[in-house]
Amino acid sequence: MAAAAGFTAIELLFSMAVAGAVLAVALPLTHSALDDLRTGMAARYLAGRIVGARVDAVQRSTRVALRFEDAGGELGFALYMDGNANGVRTADVLSGIDPLLTARQRLRDRFPGVSFGLDAAVPDLDGQVRQVMDDGVGVGNARLLTLGPDGTATSGTLYLRGRQARFAVRVLGATARVRVFKYHAGARVWRVQ
Repeated sequence: MAAAAGFTAIELLFSMAVAGAVLAVALPLTHSALDDLRTGMAARYLAGRIVGARVDAVQRSTRVALRFEDAGGELGFALYMDGNANGVRTADVLSGIDPLLTARQRLRDRFPGVSFGLDAAVPDLDGQVRQVMDDGVGVGNARLLTLGPDGTATSGTLYLRGRQARFAVRVLGATARVRVFKYHAGARVWRVQ
Protein backbone atom coordinates (compact mmCIF):
# COMPACT_ATOMS: atom_id res chain seq x y z
CA MET A 1 0.00 0.00 0.00
CA ALA A 2 1.23 3.44 -0.88
CA ALA A 3 1.19 6.20 1.74
CA ALA A 4 -1.31 9.00 1.09
CA ALA A 5 0.22 12.38 0.30
CA GLY A 6 -1.26 15.76 1.30
CA PHE A 7 -3.12 17.22 4.23
CA THR A 8 -6.41 16.35 5.77
CA ALA A 9 -9.10 19.01 6.08
CA ILE A 10 -8.57 19.16 9.85
CA GLU A 11 -4.81 19.73 9.48
CA LEU A 12 -5.42 22.46 6.92
CA LEU A 13 -7.99 24.22 9.13
CA PHE A 14 -5.67 23.99 12.15
CA SER A 15 -2.77 25.49 10.13
CA MET A 16 -4.97 28.35 8.92
CA ALA A 17 -6.17 29.05 12.47
CA VAL A 18 -2.58 29.24 13.77
CA ALA A 19 -1.55 31.53 10.89
CA GLY A 20 -4.58 33.77 11.54
CA ALA A 21 -3.75 34.03 15.24
CA VAL A 22 -0.13 34.97 14.49
CA LEU A 23 -1.28 37.62 12.00
CA ALA A 24 -3.82 39.04 14.47
CA VAL A 25 -1.02 39.55 17.00
CA ALA A 26 1.62 40.78 14.53
CA LEU A 27 -0.37 43.43 12.62
CA PRO A 28 -1.06 45.79 15.56
CA LEU A 29 2.58 45.46 16.65
CA THR A 30 3.72 46.29 13.13
CA HIS A 31 1.45 49.35 12.91
CA SER A 32 2.67 50.57 16.30
CA ALA A 33 6.31 50.03 15.33
CA LEU A 34 5.83 51.86 12.01
CA ASP A 35 4.14 54.78 13.77
CA ASP A 36 6.98 54.95 16.29
CA LEU A 37 9.58 54.82 13.52
CA ARG A 38 7.82 57.44 11.39
CA THR A 39 7.32 59.88 14.29
CA GLY A 40 10.92 59.41 15.43
CA MET A 41 12.17 60.09 11.90
CA ALA A 42 10.07 63.28 11.79
CA ALA A 43 11.61 64.43 15.09
CA ARG A 44 15.12 63.77 13.81
CA TYR A 45 14.30 65.51 10.53
CA LEU A 46 13.10 68.59 12.42
CA ALA A 47 16.20 68.50 14.63
CA GLY A 48 18.32 68.35 11.47
CA ARG A 49 16.49 71.36 9.99
CA ILE A 50 17.26 73.33 13.17
CA VAL A 51 20.96 72.37 13.05
CA GLY A 52 21.04 73.28 9.35
CA ALA A 53 19.48 76.67 10.12
CA ARG A 54 22.16 77.26 12.76
CA VAL A 55 24.87 76.57 10.17
CA ASP A 56 23.08 78.86 7.72
CA ALA A 57 23.03 81.69 10.29
CA VAL A 58 26.76 81.33 10.93
CA GLN A 59 27.59 81.19 7.19
CA ARG A 60 25.45 84.24 6.39
CA SER A 61 26.58 86.14 9.52
CA THR A 62 23.01 87.08 10.28
CA ARG A 63 20.01 85.76 12.17
CA VAL A 64 17.73 83.20 10.57
CA ALA A 65 14.52 81.80 12.00
CA LEU A 66 12.22 78.87 11.56
CA ARG A 67 8.74 80.37 11.59
CA PHE A 68 5.89 78.05 12.56
CA GLU A 69 2.74 79.09 10.73
CA ASP A 70 -0.61 77.80 9.53
CA ALA A 71 -0.16 75.73 6.38
CA GLY A 72 -3.51 74.53 5.11
CA GLY A 73 -5.21 73.89 8.44
CA GLU A 74 -2.17 72.61 10.31
CA LEU A 75 1.20 73.94 11.41
CA GLY A 76 4.05 74.08 8.96
CA PHE A 77 7.39 75.83 9.04
CA ALA A 78 9.69 77.84 6.81
CA LEU A 79 13.13 79.43 7.16
CA TYR A 80 13.49 83.23 6.99
CA MET A 81 16.54 85.51 7.06
CA ASP A 82 16.92 88.82 8.85
CA GLY A 83 16.77 91.40 6.06
CA ASN A 84 17.34 94.61 8.03
CA ALA A 85 19.65 93.64 10.93
CA ASN A 86 16.98 93.93 13.63
CA GLY A 87 16.25 90.20 14.00
CA VAL A 88 13.62 88.13 12.25
CA ARG A 89 10.26 89.63 13.16
CA THR A 90 6.74 88.68 12.17
CA ALA A 91 5.96 92.17 10.85
CA ASP A 92 9.12 92.10 8.70
CA VAL A 93 8.26 88.62 7.42
CA LEU A 94 4.75 89.73 6.45
CA SER A 95 6.02 92.88 4.72
CA GLY A 96 8.76 90.99 2.85
CA ILE A 97 11.71 92.70 4.58
CA ASP A 98 12.82 89.38 6.08
CA PRO A 99 12.96 87.09 3.02
CA LEU A 100 11.90 83.47 2.80
CA LEU A 101 14.92 81.14 2.40
CA THR A 102 13.20 77.75 2.09
CA ALA A 103 9.80 76.59 0.96
CA ARG A 104 7.12 76.07 3.58
CA GLN A 105 6.90 72.47 4.79
CA ARG A 106 4.34 70.39 6.62
CA LEU A 107 5.42 67.33 8.55
CA ARG A 108 2.63 65.15 7.17
CA ASP A 109 3.86 65.70 3.60
CA ARG A 110 7.05 63.79 4.44
CA PHE A 111 5.79 61.76 7.39
CA PRO A 112 2.11 60.78 6.99
CA GLY A 113 0.23 60.71 10.26
CA VAL A 114 2.70 62.98 12.10
CA SER A 115 1.88 66.53 13.20
CA PHE A 116 2.84 69.11 15.79
CA GLY A 117 0.99 68.77 19.06
CA LEU A 118 0.96 67.76 22.70
CA ASP A 119 -2.07 65.87 23.93
CA ALA A 120 -4.01 66.89 27.00
CA ALA A 121 -2.93 64.93 30.08
CA VAL A 122 0.51 64.09 28.60
CA PRO A 123 3.17 65.88 30.67
CA ASP A 124 5.58 68.15 28.84
CA LEU A 125 9.36 67.79 29.25
CA ASP A 126 9.20 69.89 32.41
CA GLY A 127 6.55 67.62 33.97
CA GLN A 128 3.64 70.05 33.56
CA VAL A 129 0.29 68.55 32.50
CA ARG A 130 -2.08 70.74 30.54
CA GLN A 131 -5.81 70.10 30.49
CA VAL A 132 -6.24 71.20 26.87
CA MET A 133 -4.45 69.95 23.79
CA ASP A 134 -1.47 72.11 22.85
CA ASP A 135 -0.35 72.87 19.28
CA GLY A 136 3.11 71.63 20.25
CA VAL A 137 5.17 74.74 19.46
CA GLY A 138 6.80 76.06 22.60
CA VAL A 139 9.15 78.75 21.26
CA GLY A 140 7.33 81.90 22.36
CA ASN A 141 4.28 83.81 21.21
CA ALA A 142 5.83 84.89 17.91
CA ARG A 143 6.38 81.23 16.91
CA LEU A 144 9.89 82.05 15.72
CA LEU A 145 12.82 79.80 16.55
CA THR A 146 15.68 82.23 15.90
CA LEU A 147 19.29 81.13 15.39
CA GLY A 148 22.10 83.66 15.59
CA PRO A 149 25.45 83.98 13.84
CA ASP A 150 27.14 83.55 17.24
CA GLY A 151 25.74 80.01 17.58
CA THR A 152 22.91 80.85 19.97
CA ALA A 153 19.20 80.17 19.55
CA THR A 154 15.79 80.78 21.01
CA SER A 155 15.18 78.21 23.73
CA GLY A 156 12.12 76.04 23.30
CA THR A 157 10.53 72.67 22.72
CA LEU A 158 8.62 71.33 19.74
CA TYR A 159 6.27 68.39 20.34
CA LEU A 160 5.34 65.89 17.64
CA ARG A 161 2.66 63.25 17.70
CA GLY A 162 1.98 60.27 15.53
CA ARG A 163 -1.02 58.02 15.89
CA GLN A 164 0.37 56.68 19.18
CA ALA A 165 4.01 57.82 19.42
CA ARG A 166 5.03 61.12 21.03
CA PHE A 167 8.39 62.84 20.50
CA ALA A 168 9.87 66.22 21.46
CA VAL A 169 12.70 68.31 20.01
CA ARG A 170 14.30 70.63 22.58
CA VAL A 171 16.61 73.54 21.70
CA LEU A 172 18.91 75.00 24.36
CA GLY A 173 19.38 78.72 23.81
CA ALA A 174 22.97 79.46 24.84
CA THR A 175 24.50 76.73 22.68
CA ALA A 176 21.66 75.96 20.22
CA ARG A 177 22.12 72.31 21.15
CA VAL A 178 19.26 70.15 19.87
CA ARG A 179 18.04 66.99 21.64
CA VAL A 180 15.31 64.52 20.69
CA PHE A 181 13.14 62.88 23.36
CA LYS A 182 10.58 60.07 23.21
CA TYR A 183 7.59 59.77 25.55
CA HIS A 184 7.10 56.36 27.17
CA ALA A 185 3.42 56.20 28.08
CA GLY A 186 3.69 53.22 30.44
CA ALA A 187 6.27 54.93 32.65
CA ARG A 188 4.93 58.44 31.87
CA VAL A 189 8.47 59.75 31.27
CA TRP A 190 10.41 61.40 28.43
CA ARG A 191 13.75 59.80 27.55
CA VAL A 192 16.57 61.10 25.35
CA GLN A 193 16.85 59.30 22.03
